[in-house]
Amino acid sequence: MTDARIYKRPKNAMQSGKALTDQWILDFVPAEAKKPDPLMGWAGSGDTRQQVQLKFESCEAAQAYAEKHGIKARVHAVPPKKLKIQAYADNFR
Repeated sequence: MTDARIYKRPKNAMQSGKALTDQWILDFVPAEAKKPDPLMGWAGSGDTRQQVQLKFESCEAAQAYAEKHGIKARVHAVPPKKLKIQAYADNFR
């Protein structure tokens, strides 16, 4: 049985838009550690499941997929958003 994690795509910190933040992602947990390649020194492993990222419309759809295919998945909750309401004039106090 393979392990995976399900989480909601976070907002990109470099942009103000919220595109694709309604998607849920299913990522597989790495089965082996990465090790440096003897020739080039780049980090890599033989586990190709690390390259797979499945996208779903809802958390329930991702959980249903994982259950159907025998994937033991853990759902990571979405942290609550903390808004700091501040006026422009507050910068000069």
